[in-house]
Amino acid sequence: MFEKISAKLHACAPEVCKPIIELAVEIAREGREGRRIGTLFTIGDVEQVLAHSRPLILDPIANHPADLRAISNANLRGTLKELAQLDGAFVFDENGRVVAGCRYLDAKASDIDLPMGLGSRHLAAASITKVARAIAVVVSESAIVRIFEKGAMVGDIIPELWLLSRENVIGKPRSPKGQNKSR
Repeated sequence: MFEKISAKLHACAPEVCKPIIELAVEIAREGREGRRIGTLFTIGDVEQVLAHSRPLILDPIANHPADLRAISNANLRGTLKELAQLDGAFVFDENGRVVAGCRYLDAKASDIDLPMGLGSRHLAAASITKVARAIAVVVSESAIVRIFEKGAMVGDIIPELWLLSRENVIGKPRSPKGQNKSR
Protein backbone atom coordinates (compact mmCIF):
# COMPACT_ATOMS: atom_id res chain seq x y z
CA MET A 1 0.00 0.00 0.00
CA PHE A 2 2.77 2.47 0.91
CA GLU A 3 4.61 1.69 -2.31
CA LYS A 4 1.56 2.73 -4.38
CA ILE A 5 1.32 6.04 -2.52
CA SER A 6 5.09 6.55 -2.45
CA ALA A 7 5.28 6.16 -6.23
CA LYS A 8 2.98 9.19 -6.57
CA LEU A 9 5.04 11.44 -4.26
CA HIS A 10 7.78 13.65 -5.67
CA ALA A 11 8.48 16.09 -2.84
CA CYS A 12 9.45 13.51 -0.22
CA ALA A 13 11.91 10.63 -0.06
CA PRO A 14 10.24 7.32 0.92
CA GLU A 15 12.59 6.82 3.89
CA VAL A 16 11.35 10.15 5.30
CA CYS A 17 7.68 9.88 4.34
CA LYS A 18 7.07 6.34 5.49
CA PRO A 19 7.74 6.79 9.23
CA ILE A 20 5.70 10.00 9.27
CA ILE A 21 2.80 8.31 7.49
CA GLU A 22 3.11 5.36 9.89
CA LEU A 23 2.88 7.79 12.81
CA ALA A 24 -0.24 9.33 11.26
CA VAL A 25 -1.77 5.86 10.90
CA GLU A 26 -1.02 5.13 14.56
CA ILE A 27 -2.66 8.39 15.63
CA ALA A 28 -5.71 7.65 13.46
CA ARG A 29 -6.01 4.13 14.83
CA GLU A 30 -5.28 4.79 18.51
CA GLY A 31 -6.59 8.31 19.04
CA ARG A 32 -5.76 9.80 22.42
CA GLU A 33 -7.39 9.18 25.78
CA GLY A 34 -10.25 7.22 24.26
CA ARG A 35 -11.23 9.72 21.58
CA ARG A 36 -10.35 10.22 17.94
CA ILE A 37 -8.21 13.20 17.05
CA GLY A 38 -7.11 14.85 13.85
CA THR A 39 -3.80 16.43 12.97
CA LEU A 40 -1.71 17.51 10.01
CA PHE A 41 1.95 17.01 9.10
CA THR A 42 3.79 18.80 6.29
CA ILE A 43 7.04 17.42 4.93
CA GLY A 44 9.52 19.52 2.92
CA ASP A 45 9.92 23.13 1.73
CA VAL A 46 10.12 24.45 5.29
CA GLU A 47 10.73 28.05 4.19
CA GLN A 48 7.53 28.25 2.17
CA VAL A 49 5.45 26.35 4.71
CA LEU A 50 6.60 28.68 7.50
CA ALA A 51 6.05 31.72 5.25
CA HIS A 52 2.44 30.59 4.70
CA SER A 53 1.70 29.79 8.33
CA ARG A 54 1.79 31.29 11.79
CA PRO A 55 2.02 29.93 15.33
CA LEU A 56 -1.22 29.29 17.19
CA ILE A 57 0.49 28.97 20.58
CA LEU A 58 4.07 29.00 21.83
CA ASP A 59 5.83 26.34 19.79
CA PRO A 60 6.46 23.26 21.98
CA ILE A 61 9.06 21.99 19.47
CA ALA A 62 11.21 25.15 19.33
CA ASN A 63 14.77 25.17 20.64
CA HIS A 64 15.11 21.42 21.15
CA PRO A 65 18.24 19.71 19.75
CA ALA A 66 17.95 18.41 16.17
CA ASP A 67 18.53 14.77 17.14
CA LEU A 68 15.56 14.91 19.52
CA ARG A 69 13.34 16.27 16.73
CA ALA A 70 14.06 13.43 14.25
CA ILE A 71 11.16 11.16 13.32
CA SER A 72 13.47 8.20 13.99
CA ASN A 73 13.53 9.16 17.69
CA ALA A 74 11.00 6.95 19.50
CA ASN A 75 10.51 9.57 22.22
CA LEU A 76 9.54 12.16 19.60
CA ARG A 77 6.85 9.85 18.25
CA GLY A 78 5.20 9.67 21.68
CA THR A 79 5.55 13.41 22.14
CA LEU A 80 3.92 14.10 18.77
CA LYS A 81 1.04 11.80 19.64
CA GLU A 82 0.41 13.90 22.75
CA LEU A 83 0.89 17.24 20.98
CA ALA A 84 -1.45 16.16 18.16
CA GLN A 85 -4.31 16.88 20.54
CA LEU A 86 -3.47 20.58 20.18
CA ASP A 87 -4.59 22.59 17.19
CA GLY A 88 -2.27 23.23 14.33
CA ALA A 89 0.10 21.52 11.93
CA PHE A 90 3.54 20.04 12.45
CA VAL A 91 6.22 21.07 9.96
CA PHE A 92 8.89 18.50 9.05
CA ASP A 93 11.94 19.24 6.93
CA GLU A 94 13.05 17.01 4.05
CA ASN A 95 15.23 15.00 6.48
CA GLY A 96 12.36 14.06 8.79
CA ARG A 97 13.03 16.58 11.56
CA VAL A 98 10.19 18.57 13.10
CA VAL A 99 11.00 22.26 12.82
CA ALA A 100 7.73 23.66 14.17
CA GLY A 101 4.51 22.57 15.79
CA CYS A 102 1.05 24.03 16.39
CA ARG A 103 1.08 26.08 13.17
CA TYR A 104 -1.95 27.60 11.49
CA LEU A 105 -1.60 27.08 7.75
CA ASP A 106 -2.98 30.10 5.95
CA ALA A 107 -2.01 29.34 2.37
CA LYS A 108 -4.77 30.51 0.10
CA ALA A 109 -4.60 28.51 -3.10
CA SER A 110 -7.26 28.53 -5.74
CA ASP A 111 -8.37 25.65 -7.93
CA ILE A 112 -8.46 23.19 -5.04
CA ASP A 113 -10.87 20.35 -5.75
CA LEU A 114 -11.62 18.28 -2.65
CA PRO A 115 -14.05 15.38 -2.34
CA MET A 116 -17.29 16.22 -0.57
CA GLY A 117 -17.18 15.88 3.20
CA LEU A 118 -13.56 16.93 3.72
CA GLY A 119 -13.11 19.89 6.01
CA SER A 120 -10.78 22.78 6.71
CA ARG A 121 -7.81 20.62 7.75
CA HIS A 122 -7.91 18.94 4.34
CA LEU A 123 -8.31 22.28 2.56
CA ALA A 124 -5.30 23.64 4.46
CA ALA A 125 -3.27 20.54 3.47
CA ALA A 126 -4.20 20.81 -0.18
CA SER A 127 -3.55 24.57 -0.22
CA ILE A 128 -0.12 24.42 1.41
CA THR A 129 1.01 21.73 -1.03
CA LYS A 130 -0.14 23.90 -3.92
CA VAL A 131 2.08 26.83 -2.86
CA ALA A 132 5.03 24.87 -1.42
CA ARG A 133 7.03 21.90 -2.67
CA ALA A 134 5.84 19.77 0.21
CA ILE A 135 3.46 16.98 0.96
CA ALA A 136 0.83 17.04 3.67
CA VAL A 137 -0.40 14.09 5.70
CA VAL A 138 -3.79 14.60 7.33
CA VAL A 139 -5.23 12.51 10.12
CA SER A 140 -8.96 12.95 9.93
CA GLU A 141 -11.12 12.67 13.03
CA SER A 142 -12.93 9.94 11.07
CA ALA A 143 -9.68 7.91 11.45
CA ILE A 144 -8.63 8.08 7.80
CA VAL A 145 -5.20 9.32 6.75
CA ARG A 146 -5.01 11.32 3.53
CA ILE A 147 -1.90 12.45 1.67
CA PHE A 148 -1.76 15.60 -0.46
CA GLU A 149 0.77 16.89 -2.97
CA LYS A 150 0.57 19.71 -5.53
CA GLY A 151 -2.87 20.69 -4.25
CA ALA A 152 -4.45 17.28 -4.80
CA MET A 153 -5.14 14.19 -2.74
CA VAL A 154 -2.76 11.45 -3.89
CA GLY A 155 -3.75 8.72 -1.45
CA ASP A 156 -5.87 7.74 1.48
CA ILE A 157 -5.27 5.09 4.08
CA ILE A 158 -7.71 3.25 6.27
CA PRO A 159 -5.51 2.24 9.23
CA GLU A 160 -6.86 -1.29 9.60
CA LEU A 161 -6.22 -2.06 5.92
CA TRP A 162 -2.73 -0.54 6.16
CA LEU A 163 -1.94 -2.77 9.14
CA LEU A 164 -3.36 -5.83 7.40
CA SER A 165 -1.25 -5.21 4.31
CA ARG A 166 1.86 -4.87 6.49
CA GLU A 167 0.94 -8.06 8.36
CA ASN A 168 0.63 -10.00 5.10
CA VAL A 169 4.08 -8.86 4.04
CA ILE A 170 5.75 -9.34 7.41
CA GLY A 171 3.83 -12.26 8.89
CA LYS A 172 4.29 -15.91 8.08
CA PRO A 173 1.64 -17.65 5.94
CA ARG A 174 -0.97 -19.40 8.05
CA SER A 175 -2.73 -22.68 7.49
CA PRO A 176 -6.52 -22.68 7.26
CA LYS A 177 -6.75 -23.62 10.94
CA GLY A 178 -4.70 -20.53 11.91
CA GLN A 179 -1.54 -22.45 12.72
CA ASN A 180 1.79 -21.50 11.14
CA LYS A 181 2.90 -23.76 8.34
CA SER A 182 6.10 -25.60 9.00
CA ARG A 183 8.82 -25.82 6.42
